[in-house]
Amino acid sequence: MVSSSGREGKSVEEALEPLLRGEISHSRLEKLLGNANEAAMVRRLYLERVTGASLSGVASTILDFEELYGRNIENPIGAVQIPVGVAGPLKVVGDYARGEYYIPLATTEGALVASVNRGAKAITLSGGARARVIKDGMTRAPLLWTPSVSEASRLSEWVLSRIEDLRGVVSSVTRHGRLVEIQPYIIGNLVWLRLSFKTGDAMGMNMVTISSDRICKFIEENYGGEARCVALSGNMCSDKKPAIINRILGRGKYVVAEALVKAGVVRDVLKTTAEMIHFVNTAKNLLGSAAAGSNSYNAHFANIIAAVFIATGQDAAQVVESSMGFTWTEVRGEDLYISVTLPSLEVGTVGGGTRLPTQRELLSLLGVAGGGDPPGVNALKLAEIIASAVLAGELNLLAAIAAGHLARAHEMLGRGGLRIKG
Repeated sequence: MVSSSGREGKSVEEALEPLLRGEISHSRLEKLLGNANEAAMVRRLYLERVTGASLSGVASTILDFEELYGRNIENPIGAVQIPVGVAGPLKVVGDYARGEYYIPLATTEGALVASVNRGAKAITLSGGARARVIKDGMTRAPLLWTPSVSEASRLSEWVLSRIEDLRGVVSSVTRHGRLVEIQPYIIGNLVWLRLSFKTGDAMGMNMVTISSDRICKFIEENYGGEARCVALSGNMCSDKKPAIINRILGRGKYVVAEALVKAGVVRDVLKTTAEMIHFVNTAKNLLGSAAAGSNSYNAHFANIIAAVFIATGQDAAQVVESSMGFTWTEVRGEDLYISVTLPSLEVGTVGGGTRLPTQRELLSLLGVAGGGDPPGVNALKLAEIIASAVLAGELNLLAAIAAGHLARAHEMLGRGGLRIKG
């Protein structure tokens, strides 16, 4: 049987037997069955049969693979569930995020939600977190070969002189993306073009990759000298890897969140003093990180960023560069000034995992689901909220260490010490 769409339309039983015999591959099931949900079922039945494992929990999902197959997943078998907690309210005073927000955190680490929650309370009681996106630009860095350093230098100068033409190339690919700047880097006879783009409300990796491909084709067709693209991504972008270039120049959203925590709040909520928190930050985050040769100077940015990323459908692999950053503190009288700087926070509110139903609900909880008006403001708002949540988590962890409460909190909340008594 062949469906009107050209698919073969076999039954589940007809697909399972040849799969077990090794006559067909897992990747052909969608075409054979004409339905991605049935294909997922066949894969589960196959895996249960050949491994003896039960996948009934993986099968329990509201996801419709007809919507996700070919966009978000290949060879689906079901879904995993991660607990989601909420911290807040957290008051944010930003250029785009203004109000009190409940922060969704998808995590399996006991004490994390409680940590962010207490930090949010301290910040909100002190007037809120002030947040600002300093720079916005998603990057891709194609690598081009030339025969000599003189040719590499000439190519770099030519590319910079033709930036308006290259912007036109990008506008023919996407109406939401815009080429902002080009930074050439020469090593020997090789040229990296670190291209930076505005990407609207999308995180933008697909957009900038396609745009960079068109730019490389334009260069190869129009540059008068000898040059060819040897890698669409030359690792100077740098995506899904910790890189000093992102820490210095920024990638995605370069965002800062700060707060002035009142002395009374430090004493009554955080159970310590501004001096002790500042000392812990200096000794642990600054000196300790330097002594360890760390590329980042913070206590646990990745904890909060990973939890928010999973909850809101961001690319989890980009936690690597998104969690680079710095925590800074100052004692001001008896108050505590604290800031977090995230140079490479890569987030979006459209595309990728943001289209999944539960993730979209949690984006709606934050008031940032879908495209903004004007385009781009929702992603910028989300960046300010995430940075403020990171600030809350960082403040509380430093305070817990300063007060000597860290181990006790994990004993209570991370090892089953807290139970509901009926």
